Amino acid sequence: MSEHLDTINKALTEHHEIRETVRLTGDSVTDVEALFVLRNAYTGWVQGNVQDLPARQGQLLHTLESVKNGLKRHWGFEEKAIEPLLGEPLMKAFLYEHGEIVRQIDNAIKVLTGTKLDGMERQELLGKKAMIQDAINRALQSIDEHSNHEDLIFKMIKKALDVPST
Repeated sequence: MSEHLDTINKALTEHHEIRETVRLTGDSVTDVEALFVLRNAYTGWVQGNVQDLPARQGQLLHTLESVKNGLKRHWGFEEKAIEPLLGEPLMKAFLYEHGEIVRQIDNAIKVLTGTKLDGMERQELLGKKAMIQDAINRALQSIDEHSNHEDLIFKMIKKALDVPST
């Protein structure tokens, strides 16, 4: 029981610690951190000047790839440590959501890499900017929904493990 509680506490701690400076390279990144980092990059993209989009495209691509790799490392822990607590149906749902997040990030990467912004006219740039924003927004929504699901489930498991047995 104590081992399970420790596992849940670790998962909850990882989900709620957003470090002041997130070092993504080589690090695992929690769902909450991924959301934070990707939202910051997304905000820079949305609020950026149209003329700066080609330069920001590479930064956004790097952020997406780093977030994806960091999430995969984090999920490596989760998928092993949490499985005994969730049972097969819930674990399948977690794995499905992890896969969906990766698909959404991969789609955003594909949209970014398949779009050459250099040399475009302003109107065309605005159209491509909106298309890229849409792809990133879908990835953000997937990460946000999944993080909320995990937090709720982890808190419920923690509550159950904290209840003294009679």
